[in-house]
Amino acid sequence: MSTAPADASVASSPGAPRNGFDRYFEISARGSTMSREIRGGFATFFTMAYIVVLNPLILAAGVDAVGGTLPIAALAAGTAFIAGLMTLLMGVVARFPLALAAGLGVNALVAYEIAPEMTWADAMGLVVIEGVVIAVLVLTGLRSAVFHAVPTQLKTAIGVGIGLFLMIIGLVDAGFVRRIPDASGTTVPVELGIGGALNSWPALVFVLGLLLTIVLFVRRVRGAILIGILATTVFAIIVEAIGHIGPSVVDGKPNPQGWSLNVPALPDQIVGTPDLSLLGKFNILDSWSRAGWLVVLMFVFTLLITDFFDTMGTMVAVGQEGGLLDAEGMPPRTREILLVDSVAAAAGGAASVSSNTSYIESASGVAEGARTGVANLVTGVLFLLAMFLAPLVTVVPFEAASTALVVVGFLMMTAVRQIDWTDLEIAVPAFLTITLMPFTYSISNGIGAGVIAYVLIKLAVGKPKQVHPLMYGVAVLFVLYFLRGPLESVLL
Repeated sequence: MSTAPADASVASSPGAPRNGFDRYFEISARGSTMSREIRGGFATFFTMAYIVVLNPLILAAGVDAVGGTLPIAALAAGTAFIAGLMTLLMGVVARFPLALAAGLGVNALVAYEIAPEMTWADAMGLVVIEGVVIAVLVLTGLRSAVFHAVPTQLKTAIGVGIGLFLMIIGLVDAGFVRRIPDASGTTVPVELGIGGALNSWPALVFVLGLLLTIVLFVRRVRGAILIGILATTVFAIIVEAIGHIGPSVVDGKPNPQGWSLNVPALPDQIVGTPDLSLLGKFNILDSWSRAGWLVVLMFVFTLLITDFFDTMGTMVAVGQEGGLLDAEGMPPRTREILLVDSVAAAAGGAASVSSNTSYIESASGVAEGARTGVANLVTGVLFLLAMFLAPLVTVVPFEAASTALVVVGFLMMTAVRQIDWTDLEIAVPAFLTITLMPFTYSISNGIGAGVIAYVLIKLAVGKPKQVHPLMYGVAVLFVLYFLRGPLESVLL
């Protein structure tokens, strides 16, 4: 991808600041202009705006331990609100072109693993705890220490595994892959569509939407994922208007050929007052008594792991795209970037929209010329304006939104080439990490298996000194996590 903007000749080298605003954000000092920053801000927003649609659908599909669900419209408004505020904060404090929003992977962990063990308020309370812990690690310098403790290729495997996990979630929720109702007498637990065939209109809508998104993405169309979701939604609305397919459950009875979540139809209104009723709906203490201290401890740890390394890699990648790295390969104001990111994690939990984190899609804005936090001001304001369009989210079926999960899964999968598959000491742990996430429907299981296998293999080949001391502690915690059933039966 070329990083040379159209008006590169205007600001090809650093210059003297024109005013206080220019001086604070270092616009001229970084060889940028206001027009490039504004254009970059728009590019970043349209590249990652799909999260305003996708995050609510992922979280709304989860059910907590008492049968509770979260309202889609409130999730959409909250997602846009926190993304806007945190992106603005990153721009003003860190002055770096790195936008933030609800993190894919973490939201799936919250919806499919944590919430079913407690209430939604408890689950979001754990996200707040995670954000506070990360903030402490940043302020004490321990975040960098832990970052270096986990082998680079194992961190890569974690990202790849999360990508595959997101993909399988998308395929299942879109009805493309389905659980066989009674798999006890068969050799496979899942099948293609219904009875091994794609014989429902929602499945066809998903397939056509995915093909469209792939074509747009391969042709490098800006906002390909968002365009794919919107176009597929329009098609779904037409299909529902003609076929009257209805939801997947009608009067308590299953309708296998129905829409999996939202039934697409024209909304009663396009613009509405943002529903921010979920703000502050979190509980920090009850999860410990409801799920048990060991389970809660491992959930917080898993949130830390899944949320912990993304920003470190993302900020370096975005900085590299814009030529903003120093001699040590780190972007300016690294401490401020990491601190804002940790605040965003806690803020996402406090607003019940899951942990917010830095987005690699920010590189699209940098490719358009963004070099400073001014681009974030533009992106942040656009996210805040998107709050008023939350009613539109309720018409998007999962069959349309799931196309994004598959494409994002592909993007995360591409990092697999960074793993040395000829080195069995890292290849085996990486393999377990990547495969167990989708096959056990659990991010925690994948990370735990990879960490334990890595430590065990290093001990077995006589290389204990190659394992960071922190990794031994992490491995012990994961052993306790996997043995929590037998341990609880003995101790409780």
